[in-house]
Amino acid sequence: MRKKIVAGNWKMNLSLEEAQSLHSEINDALETSEFNCEVYHFVPSIYLSTLLESDQKVNVGSQNGYPAKNGAFTGEVSMSQLSGIGTKAVLIGHSERRQLFNESDILLKEKVDAALEEDLKVFFCCGETLEERESGQYKQTVIKQLKNSLFHLPSKEFAKIVIAYEPIWAIGTGKTASPEQANEMHKSIREAIEHAYTQEIAQNTSILYGGSCKPSNATELLNQSDIDGGLIGGASLKSEDFLKIIATYN
Repeated sequence: MRKKIVAGNWKMNLSLEEAQSLHSEINDALETSEFNCEVYHFVPSIYLSTLLESDQKVNVGSQNGYPAKNGAFTGEVSMSQLSGIGTKAVLIGHSERRQLFNESDILLKEKVDAALEEDLKVFFCCGETLEERESGQYKQTVIKQLKNSLFHLPSKEFAKIVIAYEPIWAIGTGKTASPEQANEMHKSIREAIEHAYTQEIAQNTSILYGGSCKPSNATELLNQSDIDGGLIGGASLKSEDFLKIIATYN
């Protein structure tokens, strides 16, 4: 059975005090309640060491990482440095990294390889623009992203990947793919994985939905047949909202 996962992506938000408070609130709540999913916080890199110190229910991951182990890459943090401080997971290929920082499929492939070499769990993001959705090219776009950056991996390594489908037109816009639209894309991703690998690997791969998921629509979205959880943006910055989404799997 594939794992259910609820992951919060804080992006470039929160002061250190706010980050510690939010992380503690979620951990404390999960200590005293039943939950049937894995929970992650993807946090700004400057908070990783602080948040990794505590004994916790919430896994802490990085929002980014650089593929080279060391060198003249001012401002970057390597996958080996992330692993060295105890980071367990890394977010790769988020639409904001692709669009704002021009990260190519080739670079993302290098990041995936470097992360897996350091035994980091990879959360790989993929998704289409509004133009690609409206032109009917959305499935081809997403599957091409997977082929270019993931499908070179041997089966044993691919088994360590979590995929997050995030329609770019539904991120930070308040728009959300309908449950049917989201599930259709998740099924297509799973079929592509089966074609590249095996049915067993496809059925065991967790595919998350990331696109304006919030308490009001979480139950309907996350209970779809091929949606295995959520990559949550804005709603992960409020403990009450994030806990309500986690409670979808209680």
